Amino acid sequence: MPSQIARLLRKRPTPAEKLLWRWLRGRRFSRFKFRRQHPIGHYVLDFYCCEARLNIELDGGGHNDLAQELRDKERDEFLKAQGILVLRFLNLSLLKNSDGVRMMIWEALHERTSGQQQDSR
Repeated sequence: MPSQIARLLRKRPTPAEKLLWRWLRGRRFSRFKFRRQHPIGHYVLDFYCCEARLNIELDGGGHNDLAQELRDKERDEFLKAQGILVLRFLNLSLLKNSDGVRMMIWEALHERTSGQQQDSR
């Protein structure tokens, strides 16, 4: 079931997801490979880098709801137990501060892989 959801989500990206995917796809971001809408367990991760064990989540306004915050926390704890770091950004933050978001992703990738990749931002 998560793989079916992942396929559906890949067909209907938000503007913020389209922007982030342009940065990450095809090893464009410091040569790290990302997967979009990647299923792990019963969750679907927005943007996942296997090599760095890094998940980037883009959240819309619906994530301000208390029930959704609890689900996100549960999900993040599950992923942390799998050794996966989660970076969460609001869609609006990505669109208004793209340079800052790019830097945070770049730093997390290099910290997680001990600087083994070349810098080719």
